[in-house]
Amino acid sequence: MPRLHRESHLIGRIGWLRAAVLGANDGIISTASLILGVASASAARGDVILTGVAGLVAGAMSMAAGEYVSVSSQSDTENADLARERRELAEEPAAELDELAGIYQARGLDPSLAREVATQLMARDALGAHARDELGISEISTARPVQAAMASAATFSVGAAAPLLLVVFAPSSALIPAVAAGSLAFLALLGYLGARTGGAGTLRPTIRVTFWGALAMSVTAGIGALIGAAI
Repeated sequence: MPRLHRESHLIGRIGWLRAAVLGANDGIISTASLILGVASASAARGDVILTGVAGLVAGAMSMAAGEYVSVSSQSDTENADLARERRELAEEPAAELDELAGIYQARGLDPSLAREVATQLMARDALGAHARDELGISEISTARPVQAAMASAATFSVGAAAPLLLVVFAPSSALIPAVAAGSLAFLALLGYLGARTGGAGTLRPTIRVTFWGALAMSVTAGIGALIGAAI
C-alpha cells in the first residue's frame, strides 16, 4: 500500500484571499482618498470624520453587494454548465465517455489507458469527473457568493477604519500628511501580508499596492484642493 502524507496547498485560499485583499485595499484607498480630498478643501475635522464614516458604511455595503452579485453570476454559470453536463450524461453516456477519454489522451495517456481511466472515474462519479476535467470546476474553485460578500465587507470596514483612526488621533496641523503617510504604511503592510498568505514573493505586491494607493490619494487630494480654492 502506498504511503500517504497530508499536503496543504495554498491555492485553496484563493477564493477568500482575493476577496479579503480587495476589500481591505479598497477600504484603505477609498476612505483615505475621500478624507484627503475633503481635508484638502479646508474642511473642519468633524466634517472630515463624518465623511470618512459615511464612506466606510457605504463602501462596505457596496463591496458586499457587488461581490455577492459578481460571484453569484459565476455560480449561476457553473450550475448551468453542470445541468447541461448532467443532461448530456443521461442522454449520451457513450459520447461523454469518449469525450473524457479524449481529454486524458490529450494529456499524455495512451488510448487504452485513457479509456480505462475514464470508464472507472465515470462509474464512480460521472458528473464529478466531467465537472473537474472538462469544465474545470472543483471544490477549490467553486463560487461561494455569501463567503465572498462577507469577507469583502468585513475587510473593507477594517481597511477603512485605519485612516479614520488617523484622523481622530492626528493633530489638526498635520492631519493630511499623517493620513497620507499612515495609509501608505497600511497599504504596504496589506500587500506584504497578502503576498505572504498566498505564498508569493513580497516585494512586488507590496510596491504595487503602495504605488496605486499613492496615486489614488494624490489625485483625490489635488482635486479637493482645487475645488476648495475655487469655492
